[in-house]
Amino acid sequence: MNHRPTLFLKIAVFLIGTPVLALCLYGLIWFAQNPFNSDYAYTMYPILVGIYGSSIPFYIALYRAFQLLSYIDQNKAFSQIFVTALQNIKYCAIMISGLYTLLLPFVYLVARKDDAPGFVMIIGMTPIFASTVIAVFAAVLQRLLQEAIDIKSENDLVV
Repeated sequence: MNHRPTLFLKIAVFLIGTPVLALCLYGLIWFAQNPFNSDYAYTMYPILVGIYGSSIPFYIALYRAFQLLSYIDQNKAFSQIFVTALQNIKYCAIMISGLYTLLLPFVYLVARKDDAPGFVMIIGMTPIFASTVIAVFAAVLQRLLQEAIDIKSENDLVV
């Protein structure tokens, strides 16, 4: 079987995780030690904790996506473990969306102090929207795949 398309996607999953890891290890620690404005430094700490907290389900979802690609390589795409991996990705995306929704009031406080209303829309709403789209997409794929598995098992019983 040709593993080239899944190899490309595995590399893409790795490349998606690398900048987030660098941001968590270096960028956010530097930003916590050197806030741009000391007036709203206290509101930045809950945001930083939320970003670190959201990195956990993010990496779990990336790991499960990597597993999905491995299942495709092993011809296990129409199996229950594939459906379970999609379900885990959906739950991780919902958790990320929930965490960023909880952070939205703190982002609003920073935007109000800095007089930047677009900050709430761009920084606050983008992760919520993106993770919600991923959760809905994973739920649709999970349902379609579960129906395909059910149809396949019925056909196996008929023959």
